[in-house]
Order: sequence, then C-alpha cells, then structure tokens
Amino acid sequence: MGTTKLYFNDSGLLEFSATVTGLKHSEAGDWVALDQTAFYPTGGGQPNDTGTLGDRSVIDVTEDEDGTIHHLVQPDSFTLGQTVVGKIDSGRRLDHLQQHSGQHILSQAFVQACGAETHSFHLGSQVSTIDIDLQSPTPEHMRAAEDVANAVVFEDRPMRVHLINEEQAARLPLRKESAVRGNIRVIEVENFDWSPCGGTHAARTGQIGLIAIRSFERAKKMTRVEFVCGSRALAEYRLAHNTALSVARLFSCDRDSSAELAARAIQENRDLKKQIRDLRELAMSAEASDILAAASGDRFKLVKAIFKLRDFEEIRILASKIVEREPAIALLATTDAKGARLVFARSVSLKPDMGNLLSQACAALGGRGGGKPDLAQGGGPAIDKLEETIDWASNELRAS
Repeated sequence: MGTTKLYFNDSGLLEFSATVTGLKHSEAGDWVALDQTAFYPTGGGQPNDTGTLGDRSVIDVTEDEDGTIHHLVQPDSFTLGQTVVGKIDSGRRLDHLQQHSGQHILSQAFVQACGAETHSFHLGSQVSTIDIDLQSPTPEHMRAAEDVANAVVFEDRPMRVHLINEEQAARLPLRKESAVRGNIRVIEVENFDWSPCGGTHAARTGQIGLIAIRSFERAKKMTRVEFVCGSRALAEYRLAHNTALSVARLFSCDRDSSAELAARAIQENRDLKKQIRDLRELAMSAEASDILAAASGDRFKLVKAIFKLRDFEEIRILASKIVEREPAIALLATTDAKGARLVFARSVSLKPDMGNLLSQACAALGGRGGGKPDLAQGGGPAIDKLEETIDWASNELRAS
C-alpha cells in the first residue's frame, strides 16, 4: 500500500501522470488516491501543494498512516483505474521549497552562530517561524545566524536527497533525530547540514534567493524567530523600502535620514502633548474657580452644568477641580449625536454616594453607569431627558 512520492527525488517535478487507486466520498468532495503523485501533503510544518488533476482543482492533500496520499477534488470527477495528469501550482511549490530549504540552512546557522537547536518549524502563508533553544536572544545573535545562512545561499551549494536506512542514517552527522523508522529521507546541504525531512527542497542553495529574519521574541521558554526567504524576502524588501520612502517624503528628506527625523518628531509631539495637558490643567483650575465663585449653598456648593460637544475628559477634570477646592458637588454632562455622558463628583468631606446617584440618573437616560462614592461616570441616549435628570439629582442632594 501507499503512494509513490515523486517529489521525494525531484522537488522540481511539476507535471506527472498516475492511476486512480482509491476514492472516498465526503461532503467536501472526493478524496482521490493515486499510485504515484508529485503533490506534497500537509505535514512537517509545511502546507500542501495545490494544482489540478485533469481539469479539476486540487483543494487539499493529506497522507494517511499507511503512506497513501489523498487529493481532495470536486465530487464525481474520476473513476477507479482511470489515468489522470496532475499539474502542480509552480508558484506555490517554489515558494514552499524556498521557505523549507531556507529553514534547514537557518536552523544550522543558529547552531553554528550561537549553539541554538531548532525545536519546531511552521511554514505560514506570509512568514515562517522556527522555535530555537536560545534563552537570551539579541539582535547580534540574529544577524550572526543570518550572515552564516546567506553565505551558504550565495555560494550556491548543492542540496542532495538521500534515501537511506536507519543504519546508514546513524553514520551521518544529522542535525536532528529522524521521526520515522525504516527508510529515511535525508536532505544534505553540501559541507553544511544533514537533516531528515520529507518536504520539498531546492536543488541548490542559490534557488533560495535570500534568507531574512523579520523579528524574534521569547515564546514558551524558547525564542521564536520569524523569517522569509526567496520571493517573500523580495516582497518584504519592497514593502519596507516603499514604507521608508513614504516616511521620508513626509519629512522631505532622504530615506536613510527619516528614522532620525521621525524620532525627533515623536519626541516633539510628546513634549507638545505634555504642554497641552499642563495648559488644560491650568484652564480647568481657572474655570473651576469661576464656577465655584458663582455657585451657592449652605452645607456645600452644588454645581450643575450641561455642555454640548465638549470633550468628556475635560468634563471629568473640571469636576475633580471643582470638588477639590472646598466642600462641593459637581453634576456635569456633555452631549453629542450619540447621547449624553455624565460625571458626578463630590468632595471627600461630604457623604452622598455619587455612584448610586449616577446609576439612577443613567437609568433614566436609558443607559448605565456607576463608580465610587466620590466619583462616578456613565451615560445614556435620551438627551431630551438630560436636563430633567440633572435637576432630579440636584433636588435629591439638597433634600438629603
């Protein structure tokens, strides 16, 4: 049983003929087994190939425990014993073999650069990742491994496929132990790396094009390294380059000066925001003084006000400024097209529960809110009831 894997010996094979040996019907379509195939099934961290069988698109490819590879196509497409022609999507195949071959080289590069073994690999649709045993990663570690890897790529070394048994494998300097028994497929990168693997790979390292590390982070007690190879690296460069040029144009400078100018602009923006906050604090303090001077009350001064389209953060600061100066309660609100937002605040020396009072006020507006006894906030959509609700809260406080 099992399917002959044509990609095992030649990952550059993109067209083949085969005989249908099995059919399984499912809601998704028919799973077609062939006597041989060049389609790579999902496994080993690498997604499956796509393409066509005859005139039908291959949607998915899987391998079962006995080594039979199944191709998912539209239902009622083929019959047992039929000869079909398979064609592999060349762009997807090239992309996957570039990423997978690049992973072999990058993993060995990390071993040589910083003694970090690879524990897992995932080939994603946009980027790929490896998890390496590196406890304290630094940018210098990444650059060192990247330099080693790309030196091997640029030397265009042969990548050879070896189909061997366990005894033969035991005599090779394998980077990792084989997960299979019996016949083992080993990928050799000349004078650099030996690794058991069932995926698709380049014939020479130059076909990988370039290996670029995008980012790294600590994850699950390891370091997760995100990288791109070949065509993905070219796309990554173009994106980064165009982004850098766009930023440079904003500052009317050359690309390499944009980072410094952007950092300066960010710091200036932070400084301006601090100045604005300080000025707003001063303005709110002055406004609170004017409001309190005009307010009246026996046990405490009661301030109520409704603003239109005023920033709620300003309302909250204003309420705090009012109640921190002398015994006072502030019932403030601001409105916009969506409804009303309220903040109720009192001086610490007073007893009324602002959280409970505001909760009832927001319920009357069809909304909700709450908070602490000395400060609460919330809102509701019924703007037409806002003035009535603020008056009600004011009366409740005066009657308490």
